[in-house]
Parts: sequence; C-alpha cells; structure tokens
Amino acid sequence: MKDPIVHVKPNTGQAKGLPRRQLLAAALSLGTVPSWAAAPACPPLLQHTVDRLQDEKPQSLCQYAGRVLLVVNTASFCGFTSQYAGLEALQQRYAGRGLVVLGFPSNDFGRQEPGTNQAIADFCENTFGVRFPMFTKVAVTGRDAHPLYRQLAVRTGQTPQWNFHKYLVARDAQTVRSFGSNVAPENPQLVRDIERFLSTGS
Repeated sequence: MKDPIVHVKPNTGQAKGLPRRQLLAAALSLGTVPSWAAAPACPPLLQHTVDRLQDEKPQSLCQYAGRVLLVVNTASFCGFTSQYAGLEALQQRYAGRGLVVLGFPSNDFGRQEPGTNQAIADFCENTFGVRFPMFTKVAVTGRDAHPLYRQLAVRTGQTPQWNFHKYLVARDAQTVRSFGSNVAPENPQLVRDIERFLSTGS
C-alpha cells in the first residue's frame, strides 16, 4: 500500500483537506518538524538541566524558552514562606498568557530549608497547594551558586540576600528584573512588570 501524499502550499504550512493539527502529526510521524511548529531557540540563560523536586528526574530549562519566568529561591521555614500562596496565585492567574514560576529551594539563608527533597515537595503541595515547577535544592549565592543564579546575578547586578528573592525574566531571556524578598507576589510593581513582559516580551 502506497503512503498517502500530503499536498502543502509553499511557505504556509497548510495542507489541502487537512487541518494544521493533522499535518503536524503526519510530519512528526516522518521524523520532521515544520518550521512553523518548531520550538523557540533555547537562549544561553536557560541552557541548564536541573532535577525536578518531586522525583529528582533531570529537567531541561530550555522547555521554558519563550515564556516569562519568575525565578524564586524558596525555603520552608522562613518568615516569607507564606509567599508560596501568592506565587501559586500568580501562576494560576497568568499561566495562560505564558508565565511560569520556577521554585528553587535553598538552604543558604538561616538554614531554613534543611529537609529532604521529598519532604520539601510534600510541604509545598500539602500546605500551599503548589503546582508550579519546583526543583531540587541548590545554592543561590557564593562560590557554589548554581550557574543559572550566577548568570541572573550578572544580568541584574544583584544576588539574593535572603529566601524568596525573585528574578523576573522576559521572553527573550535577556531582560531580567530583580525583586527582594520583601516584595510580595501581589506587589503592584511586580504585577505591572509581569503584565508588561507578557504583553511586550521585554
């Protein structure tokens, strides 16, 4: 039996009689991806692999290319820990427009994140209903700081001084804003910058 022939209009990615979704499926089955369906190129800032908190499976940060990111170093026993609820609210409010909150537990400040990765995962889910991506514990300052955090510090000229420091990264992963721990997720300036990044990409 001969393979079916799919007729594609030049430079449009459209096929006669086939919706875009079916055309993509046909292309993928042949091991090709049309240019209109390709994922955004991964910028240097996101070229890192970090283990997921819940199961410690490696995750490429390139999967978030083209999104607006709010990168936060977290801790379970901090006076700012209640910010988890506000961060999850931001994720729920703006996820459809392209925001992703990324949580990085760290024991750098006051030794306020001493637990295992599983204990942290259970605490975040059971206490605050956290659903945004969380990763295993990392250092965020000093000589042992994770490369992502070293790059964020270079971009902004600011390193985290305590738990729940926030870096807001534009879609192009070039423009980065830094917000201290005392800036709550619902802070009007932070929310305005999120909305501006979602709307303009920078």
